[in-house]
Amino acid sequence: MKSVRRPVVALSTMLALVVFQAAADPTGLLALVGWSGALPSLAAGAWTFAPYLVFVPVLLGVLWWATARAGERFWTHTAGIVLAVLLAQAATTLVMTGDLAAAGYAAGFVVGKAIPAALIVAALTRLFGGPRELRSFASGMVWPPAILFAALAPLLAGLWWTGAVYAPGIPAARPDRGILSVIVAMLLIAAATALCLRWMRTRVPGVLGGWLAALLAGGLVGVVQATIGLIADGGFAGDMWPLMVAYIAVADGLAFGACVGWAVGIGAVVTDRVGAANSARVPLVAAASVAVLALAASLVLPSTGAASAASAEATPPAGMLRAEASAITDGAGNQVLLRGVNVNNLVDFYQPRPEVPATTPLTEADFAGMAEYGFTVSRLNISWSALEPERGTLDPAYLAQIRDAVRWAADNGIYTVLDMHQDGWWNGATAEGTACRPGTETMWGYDGAPEWATITDAAPRCQFTGRDISPAGNRAFQNFYFDTDGVQSALAETWGKLAAEFRDEPMVAGFDLLNEPGFGETAPVTTSHMLGAFYGKAIEQIRAAGAPQIVFVEPSIFWSGLGFDTGPTAGFTTDRNIVFSPHLYAESITMDRSLGIPPIVGLERQFGLAQRVAAEYDAPLWSGEYGYWGEDADVLARLTRYADAEDAHLLGSAYWVWKQACGDPQNGIQEFGNALMMQDCVTGGDAPPKADLLEILSRAYPQHAPGRLTALEADGAAVQLAGSTDARSCGLRVWVPGTAEPTVEATGVTDVEATAVPGGWIVTGCAGGEYSLSTR
Repeated sequence: MKSVRRPVVALSTMLALVVFQAAADPTGLLALVGWSGALPSLAAGAWTFAPYLVFVPVLLGVLWWATARAGERFWTHTAGIVLAVLLAQAATTLVMTGDLAAAGYAAGFVVGKAIPAALIVAALTRLFGGPRELRSFASGMVWPPAILFAALAPLLAGLWWTGAVYAPGIPAARPDRGILSVIVAMLLIAAATALCLRWMRTRVPGVLGGWLAALLAGGLVGVVQATIGLIADGGFAGDMWPLMVAYIAVADGLAFGACVGWAVGIGAVVTDRVGAANSARVPLVAAASVAVLALAASLVLPSTGAASAASAEATPPAGMLRAEASAITDGAGNQVLLRGVNVNNLVDFYQPRPEVPATTPLTEADFAGMAEYGFTVSRLNISWSALEPERGTLDPAYLAQIRDAVRWAADNGIYTVLDMHQDGWWNGATAEGTACRPGTETMWGYDGAPEWATITDAAPRCQFTGRDISPAGNRAFQNFYFDTDGVQSALAETWGKLAAEFRDEPMVAGFDLLNEPGFGETAPVTTSHMLGAFYGKAIEQIRAAGAPQIVFVEPSIFWSGLGFDTGPTAGFTTDRNIVFSPHLYAESITMDRSLGIPPIVGLERQFGLAQRVAAEYDAPLWSGEYGYWGEDADVLARLTRYADAEDAHLLGSAYWVWKQACGDPQNGIQEFGNALMMQDCVTGGDAPPKADLLEILSRAYPQHAPGRLTALEADGAAVQLAGSTDARSCGLRVWVPGTAEPTVEATGVTDVEATAVPGGWIVTGCAGGEYSLSTR
């Protein structure tokens, strides 16, 4: 009776906690098992039932086992409960995706929910679970299973230890990070596992004892990685980034221990039996041999990163931009910095008040105005709902508007990035009569998908903290990621049709496949694995349509909200003509600023994190959105810091936003439209533009530079740049604002000429080898 009471208490407590969280969490995102109000659907597939028919049974089954074997002591029981939650998550995502790597990686994303739940269940079990009988056991041989665990790490690394968190210098058992990193990480894993085995196996016998030791060892390795990262990644440089590194590194380690630690448990039991019958050296020598072979094998395995994949695509024709390693180039030996603005005049917005227009008309004068500030790119926001209001047919009138915008931009020397824009998935607002759960509220619609591609399964359209966390929006994204009713395939096909319309247009820089993708209900399955699958599918359609332009790929909305994200899985495409395009909103619309806490990621640090992830894709970096710092006194200071960091990293970007109508739901119908080109909401006419911001945005910079830029610093009309090129090129083109002709000093540059243009000057020249140029 005593042996049953404790597991019964643990299971009863866990079930009560699961039900309570499902009822209390209005979004379903913070609970172990969420209930957002969306109805499961047989037509959608197994993923709609997996949280209930897979997660809960696995959770309870492993919990019973862990409580029966490790429940006598609070901390061993806590570890067992964490193991149960992580294995339940891994099993659920495996059923959803059929992908072992994605499933194991996803297990780490519930650590923040698993640990509090484990502490609660373990504490109540300790209080009400009845008398305890504390027993001790022999630890047995610890080094053979520890070495085995370390040997498996580089072979089974999968998606663990990837992303912005792992700065150079942080050891990780990934072959693509180099032999030194692998060796150091393996030594750390072996030492941590041996230490944890000595502690855990004297308290928990059998396979479970070894498995829990592996779990704790993974977490301990994460702590060591985070400590090294504190030094390697610049410490607390005005933000909380080291804390995020610590959390993610520990979560990765715990997930690896949970999903692979069974090998330690089995290895420990086998070692005990072999060691009892034979010399104690036999299992140790065998394990060491396995480790050496695993290390050798891991070093010859192909990298999982995109950099290792050979491109199956043809080189873009002459005159078209393309991605070459870490830079956007023109194909003629010149690096191109695309700097400009977002244009949202063609977005199919929800209109909060019928009498106040949600957009302003887009005209050629807008692009002429952009050119006068030295801008060379328009990120043209378009709406799937307007482009394809009826499934399978692109609207001719809307296509004509897009063509006009592309032509007007080209006539003014401005490239266009066609951006499939969405905010909150679609422009539907909360239906009248909807009763929103406590913690959520009714909301406006925004923009995005057509109604036929919006599948919410009756989840309520009620926002939690903002437009991007809505049960209906989350479920619509979830159905999109899992291609319910073929809606994901439909958007990929739509991209093929749209790309075909512009495949011969050299001034279309490329295609931004989906603005700030939502996280659905099961990140990172959605935000990494499934998002990458969609991108791969869309790229195939674009190339099949004969369009050779760049494809811009974004991480999820998490990057805008947190300052970093996982991003689509590296290797999601073999196409090399891609650009990584996160939105660098650090210290702007991020969650930390809205909560009034110190930055999670500082503005300057975010550039380095973004470049770190771009390097994993072997792709250039380009920020598709930034800005939006409000109206406080720090706006100019933040924009100046952003400009300095952008120049230091030799990057381009598109500021948000050129114009914003008073009826735009993102504007909120204030006194003025919140944009560079202001609208007076009282008269409906134009107000003075934001000259102070434009002065910073229109600073001097090289629009084209021979070879590769190596340094850039600018302030107004003054610029200092340096570069290097193997072949002599006359492609140097530098924008300088202002009416006064710039004084130019240069080395390694000939045929220097300054030509007056509207708004400023264009300085041109020819360069070979190492060169530099400055203006004042």
